[in-house]
Formats: sequence, C-alpha cells, structure tokens
Amino acid sequence: MTRIGLLSDTHGYWDDKYLTYFDPCDEIWHAGDIGSLEVAERLAAFRPLRAVYGNIDGQDIRRLYPQTLRFTVDGAEVLMKHIGGYPGRYDPSIVGSLRAHPPRLFVSGHSHILKVMYDKALGMLHINPGAAGMQGFHQVRTLVRLVVDNGQFRDLEVIELPGKQKG
Repeated sequence: MTRIGLLSDTHGYWDDKYLTYFDPCDEIWHAGDIGSLEVAERLAAFRPLRAVYGNIDGQDIRRLYPQTLRFTVDGAEVLMKHIGGYPGRYDPSIVGSLRAHPPRLFVSGHSHILKVMYDKALGMLHINPGAAGMQGFHQVRTLVRLVVDNGQFRDLEVIELPGKQKG
C-alpha cells in the first residue's frame, strides 16, 4: 500500500498546507507547471517526489524532471504528463502512447480543472488534480490524495485549499 499526494500547476506558489495535507503520504507526485525550483525542492525534502515539467517550467526544472514519466507503484503502472487531455480528448502528443500501452493510471495537469474519470475504452483511470497555485482562472485550489494498493486505487480524496488572492 502506497499513499500518494498529487498536485499540479503550483506556478511557483508555496503553501504550507501542502505539507499538512500530504503528511500521511508516502510519495508526492507533481503533474507539471511547478514554476520554481524552490517548490520542487521543498516537496522533495518532505517526501519522495515524482514530477514532470510543464509548459511554464524553465530549464532548471526541465533538467531535473522529464516531460513524460512512466513508473510502477505498488503493482500499478502510472503515466504522467503535464499536457495530456482526458478521456475522449487526449492531447495528440500522448494519445498514441496511451493507446499502444495504456497504464492503469494516467495523470495530467495543465487545464487547472479537477477531473477524475475512468476511461472504459483503455481500461485506465485518469486524474487531473486541478491547480494548487494562485495563477490561472480556477476559483478553487485543489490537491488529491489516493492509495495505490496491489494495483488498485482507493480512498481518493479531493482537498480544497483556501481561496485565491484577489488581484
């Protein structure tokens, strides 16, 4: 059993609540648009971090994290890419890989829209954790926690963080 804390689109914004809500987690996954090396370093100092870079991330982050990451956790293969789309509307940059070798879980970010969907055609779960940072049109900042247990996903929780700053 592995407990996962999942976030995306921090855009360089740090919130101590990330650590509060991810305290029970074994790993943290960041689905891109990290925005600053400091955010990645703080997360990685707290728990093991798996991350991909997003379209706003600079070379410092791109040197440390790949664009696409495929790995296995507790019996479940995971594929993570910042710009990935969702079931029925996958991004052209990843749709071929998803169809050729579907993972059990596909994680993407970018849209700032929280989505948890099961793709029946590919037999995989898709999660976009929404946006945890302050940049963007989203009204609610979100994190996701879930458990991976022997290839299955359970106990998925959506966490809403305090509102965005008014600009």
